[in-house]
Amino acid sequence: MNYRHAYHAGNFADVLKHVVLVALLERLAAKGSALFVLDTHAGRGHYPLGAAETEKGGEWRRGIGRLQGAAEAPAPVAAYLARVEAAGGGAPLRSYPGSPVLALACLRPEDRAAFCELEHGEAQALRRALAGDRRAHVHERDGWEGLGALVPPAEKRGLVLIDPPYEAPEEFERLAGALVAAAERWREGVFCAWYPIVHGSAATRFLARLRESGLRRQLTVELLIERDDSPVGLNGAGLLIVRPPWQLDVALAPALEWLHARLAPEGRGRARVAWLVPE
Repeated sequence: MNYRHAYHAGNFADVLKHVVLVALLERLAAKGSALFVLDTHAGRGHYPLGAAETEKGGEWRRGIGRLQGAAEAPAPVAAYLARVEAAGGGAPLRSYPGSPVLALACLRPEDRAAFCELEHGEAQALRRALAGDRRAHVHERDGWEGLGALVPPAEKRGLVLIDPPYEAPEEFERLAGALVAAAERWREGVFCAWYPIVHGSAATRFLARLRESGLRRQLTVELLIERDDSPVGLNGAGLLIVRPPWQLDVALAPALEWLHARLAPEGRGRARVAWLVPE
């Protein structure tokens, strides 16, 4: 594997993913029976800011770096920032927390989480970060294999986060097939898949396939900091959420507009919260 998330930790795409992750889990944990959370491509627990990896491209400075100290953030963003600061050493941040750390911060004592990470060094770092938390189980295995083996869980309720590296050309196709199959096996579960928006039509084809899959209640959340057709690289990012909690779209819409104004100060790109398949 050549991909290292440390180079991108805390960038605008991470901010989007984690604002939505915290919003999802806080709603799911607000009431009801025990939850199961699966993160199929977990990475490590913490990414020190100022380290060689995070400073190589300095992407966090144009992501979480633009939000630190922001006043009057919409509720979903404020909740995310509070979790990030609590896990990252306060403000200014010393490190940026990965999805596993943020997920566990939102869960209750009775909940359970499994984190899949194939790369040995990253899995070992994640074990160290989560040591002592009996709710957490780190699996050093392929995330796609873990999705097939761990879903459905014993719990009726929960969330699956799928965030592959998109190194392989067939990653979108694999995601579509695996997501639909897992969502059909676990009909009470919420599924959240991150996808990149770059020049070309891969994301559009992925969403078209999901629209035709037969799954109901599919919500898309997208944040672009460049035009859709810009050839620069990562123009934006999106999340496809299957069976989102009630009124999540209403809460996220103003939060996305607020984020876009701060993460794309030049005004390029867009923010959008829209139903792919309605309720």
